[in-house]
Amino acid sequence: MNLDRKYAADQQRYRTMRNEELRDSFVIADLMTEGELVLTLSDIDRGIVGSAVPLGEALEFSSFAELGGGAFTARREVGVINIGASGSVTVGDERFAMERLDSLYIGRGEHSVKFESDDAANPARFYLVSYPAHTTYPHKLVKQDQANRIDLGEQATCNERTIFQPLRPGIVESCQLVMGFTCIAKGSVWNTFPPHTHDRRSEFYFYFDLADDARVFHFMGRPDELKALPLSNEEAALSPSWSMHCGVGSGSYSFIWSMGGENQEFDDMDHVPQAALA
Repeated sequence: MNLDRKYAADQQRYRTMRNEELRDSFVIADLMTEGELVLTLSDIDRGIVGSAVPLGEALEFSSFAELGGGAFTARREVGVINIGASGSVTVGDERFAMERLDSLYIGRGEHSVKFESDDAANPARFYLVSYPAHTTYPHKLVKQDQANRIDLGEQATCNERTIFQPLRPGIVESCQLVMGFTCIAKGSVWNTFPPHTHDRRSEFYFYFDLADDARVFHFMGRPDELKALPLSNEEAALSPSWSMHCGVGSGSYSFIWSMGGENQEFDDMDHVPQAALA
């Protein structure tokens, strides 16, 4: 298992980048590889995006020199959401059974972390995000029906959606990680519009439940210089704090969002008027 590295362009250099260069800088592909634990370290707030799809054998975090050695979680917290069949995550001596769309917070500490599927023929598909952590909070499993639920948007504007907030203040204590998922209603295509920025936090989007021949067009950049990233199923887009973000799909889809930064306030965002987009 390797820890890949990804370096993001700044808000000046991205303006002249071609599509392939933008993907190299802001997109993580090759997630959800069966039988593998895949990890990418971004220089955006030193966030790590990864996935684990265990088959017959458990998958376990390794130690990485890039993280200072020791356990993967020695100085990090981790959020995990299962988008596949049932499985489990074992942290130290604690085992957490996870069904589809259950979430798990793993606190900082020198402990092992193992991912397993209940049925190798129908495996769990764990998506994970990790940020540096300055203190230790308890591990906690959050079932889908325990997440905070927000219904937003309208059918008339094609952005009717339901936001689930499992890893957020009031439900889980964390250092900086906030994480959840959004399900787009049938007939809607926008995940948020008008777009927004939040200068105090970075955000990572992971798109899933998208048909093989469909695409999500993830918009990024400054309002006066928009760029579109066409994304396939189970690809992630990295959004630095200076970049606005929103997306539209050619078919139905869902996505997992995660944030880290100065605060954990979900509503701390600056909306961008449609008239300002260019």
